[in-house]
Amino acid sequence: MKQTTSTAKKTAAKQKELDRLMRKIRIEDTPVGKGVFAERKLGEDVVLGEIFGEILDDHPEDSSYCMELQSGRLLEPEPPLRFVNHSCEPNCELFYWVDEESDEPGEDRLWLQTLRKIEPGEELTIDYCWPADAAIRCRCESSVCRGWIVDPDEFDQLATSQPDAWAAYLTESRSAAPRQRTRRAGRKTAE
Repeated sequence: MKQTTSTAKKTAAKQKELDRLMRKIRIEDTPVGKGVFAERKLGEDVVLGEIFGEILDDHPEDSSYCMELQSGRLLEPEPPLRFVNHSCEPNCELFYWVDEESDEPGEDRLWLQTLRKIEPGEELTIDYCWPADAAIRCRCESSVCRGWIVDPDEFDQLATSQPDAWAAYLTESRSAAPRQRTRRAGRKTAE
């Protein structure tokens, strides 16, 4: 009976947290699948909520949503935060609680937090920072897009970890039309 009561309390607490979160966000379709969008204005450094899901020891073959935890285990996130997309210029980040006295990581739990102010209707994004051997082409279209969903510290490893994809990327980059640049207001240009 005690375990059932404990499970019921955890389930109720989780539902309360999800209800609170859903007042701040909504799920919409994007060019890359579903995405999470701000329902209202969000401040900088706001903890939006815990990312709930199943803790796994091994990577499932049918998921592209898994997140690596500090213990080396994996989190298969549940909706709605499962749909937070990648951007090379993210407005949110994932974090672990850390015991300030011991500086030791806490449990294998992740939270989502804003990095800056976010306007209503703006998509919430994080930098996936995938290892070079798992990197894929990026479609975030930010002004600082790396072209790949990859840890910035491993970008230079793409040529050796994925030589065929890297060669195709270089060929596409060279043949693509140059981007038009816009002049900043009030800035003089050489004549």
